[in-house]
Formats: sequence, C-alpha cells, structure tokens
Amino acid sequence: MPRYRLLLEYDGRPYVGWQNQANGVSVQEVLEKAIAAVIGERREVLAAGRTDAGVHAQGQVVHVDLPREMAEFAVQRAINAHLRPNPISVISAELVADSF
Repeated sequence: MPRYRLLLEYDGRPYVGWQNQANGVSVQEVLEKAIAAVIGERREVLAAGRTDAGVHAQGQVVHVDLPREMAEFAVQRAINAHLRPNPISVISAELVADSF
C-alpha cells in the first residue's frame, strides 16, 4: 500500500486535541473521515506528535496508507475538499517509503 506523508495545519479551538477521544471531536477523527470520503474506507492516520484541546498546529506531520497510488497533489486536493468547512488543511502530500 502506498504511504503518504501529510503536512497539516489547523485551528485547534473546536477540537479535543489531535487523538481520537470519546469525549468530543478530534482532529484525527475529522481527517480520517475526510480520507474515508476520498477512498471509500476508513484508514488510521498516525501522527508524529499530538496536540491538546484547543491547540493549533502549523506543520504537523502525519502519515496514512492508501489502497492505491494517487498523484500527490490529487491526494492533498481531494482530502482538503472533504475537510471543508473544518479549520484543518493539508498543506502538502508526499509519497514516501513504507519505513517512513
């Protein structure tokens, strides 16, 4: 499965933080739902770090494995289309090695 490195920025005020939690909506949850809308199935997104409730991010690095290879710009654009109107944006998407 192709692995993509995503660079994110977001306004964390509406979220309980990065990680999925039972007590509210997380950045991870919103991003995973947007990716599912693009590829038709749920995929876990793994982050290089986490943020707490209300914390913003500029340049948070995450990765996700997709079922098929797509152009990097198409991955970025498609996910961003499904993130609207949430204050989360994929700044870039890059195909990386499985070891990333």
